[in-house]
Amino acid sequence: MKPLISVIVPTYQHAATLPACLDSILAQAGVGIEVIVVDDGSTDNTAEVLKRYANKVTVIHQENKGSNPARNRGLYAATGKYLMFADADVILKKGMLTKCFATLESAPKNVGYTYTGFRFGWKVFRGLPFSTARLKRVNFVHTTCLVKHSVFPGFDETIKRFQDWDVWLTMLERGFEGVLVPGIWFDVTIDGPSRIGSSWLPSFVYQLPWRWLPWKPVRVSKYEAARQIIVKKHHLV
Repeated sequence: MKPLISVIVPTYQHAATLPACLDSILAQAGVGIEVIVVDDGSTDNTAEVLKRYANKVTVIHQENKGSNPARNRGLYAATGKYLMFADADVILKKGMLTKCFATLESAPKNVGYTYTGFRFGWKVFRGLPFSTARLKRVNFVHTTCLVKHSVFPGFDETIKRFQDWDVWLTMLERGFEGVLVPGIWFDVTIDGPSRIGSSWLPSFVYQLPWRWLPWKPVRVSKYEAARQIIVKKHHLV
């Protein structure tokens, strides 16, 4: 019998956080799942860690190609009616899959995915109700969602940032929206140097009038360049 949900875990050099991630997925009850781990050319002890999960997860090894190709490799192998992508530093709360599944099953046909609030290190993102207008302005939906396999477009492998925003905009263009499941349903852990310190800034920082200032942080410049790629692809204002 086919599993109901395929959980795809791309991983690269995350041997330290991978066990907690997999344990949290395997502890989900109430729905049939398959877990697919795509090792994207890790050179740490990821292979040794995965040996502990023999017969519990499907493992795919490939040369390092990046996060989107790794996610798509797992997508091609998935057999479930629903999909969830969970990076190797994500820890699901108990009951998350059953809650998201029940919400998606009872939602209107134009709802293609459910999303939740989450904790990113010390920062809590509680989640915002779905809004087409808001989604066209800014991404507020994390990659870790429950999605209908039949309508999922896959990840654009040419995009290196905002790949989740690109997916949700593509689905919106095809007539599919999301729905929020209230609550904080997963944690993104901090592996090594703080991901918040290296990749997260308060939203107001990006809204400052940098064009009129004598200096602009490199992080802000990269953010603006990546955002323009999405804006151009989806014809956003």
